[in-house]
Amino acid sequence: MKVISIISLVIILLIIFALLYYLLVGALLFKIGFSRRSFVEKGLHKNLEKKLHDYKIDLCWWEKQKPKRIVIKSFDGISLAGFFLQNNSNKTVLICHGFGASHWQMQQYAQFFFEKNFNVLAIDGRAHGESEGACVGFGQFESQDILKWVEYINEKWQDNKIVLFGTSMGATAVCLASGSKLKNVEAIIADCGFAKASDQIDFILKKYKLSLKILKKHLYSYAKRLYGLDIEQIDATKSVKQTSVPILFIHGQSDDFVSPQNLDVLYDCAPPNLRDKFLVPNAEHMMAYPEAGVLYEKKISDFLKSRTKNI
Repeated sequence: MKVISIISLVIILLIIFALLYYLLVGALLFKIGFSRRSFVEKGLHKNLEKKLHDYKIDLCWWEKQKPKRIVIKSFDGISLAGFFLQNNSNKTVLICHGFGASHWQMQQYAQFFFEKNFNVLAIDGRAHGESEGACVGFGQFESQDILKWVEYINEKWQDNKIVLFGTSMGATAVCLASGSKLKNVEAIIADCGFAKASDQIDFILKKYKLSLKILKKHLYSYAKRLYGLDIEQIDATKSVKQTSVPILFIHGQSDDFVSPQNLDVLYDCAPPNLRDKFLVPNAEHMMAYPEAGVLYEKKISDFLKSRTKNI
């Protein structure tokens, strides 16, 4: 009996140890990569700030405009913050930032659309800026949040025509949302988005020569079990195949963070009569607009003019 008791005790201890290992290692990996203010998010934020500084992009325009802060509830009950600029227009652009950014760094896009007579709603994605949330969704959760924002715009301003605009992870999010029923959404613009979240993570790991196959699977399992985040199922190609909304895909040719190959992958999946693309030479990640300037603006203006009736 003593032997059986000892064996049982050992098995119980091993199970407890395995569970603690799973939770502790999973929590550590999650904190490094997927959580609010993670190591990765902080690094991306710092890098973006440096690039904006290098291009001499002044972000004081927001302060002059004094946007109205709006808060809505997400599909899973967290508070999401958005910043609205009323332009007395019947068209509204919903601007979605990427991983590590906030609405603040989207000023150049907000200013462009505002000067094109759009109302502007620039949002802080979950686990970013002034929005709540502990887990970055890599587009999975953000796309559902976008649907809630579209619903809000339609309830508040029933006759408004909507454009969805996103950069990086925000671009992936608008692409993921594109396959849903989007009332009054006339066009989508996706700048430097990735097609599949798992491929994007693999691309970054390869870039930094990190071989973390076992730990990566551990992290994916942890994120799925605790937060419902299913990295391996985040695939924007499936959504753009089903879209009924015109989509303009933009990417920088020198983007070494999200491969420019994603441009063609997404473009090739979209319906031929609803797609357009713009590859910007020499542009790094999220720098297509600063690099191309008026050509970037012209491409968007021409796209909206040729592919929409109401904008």
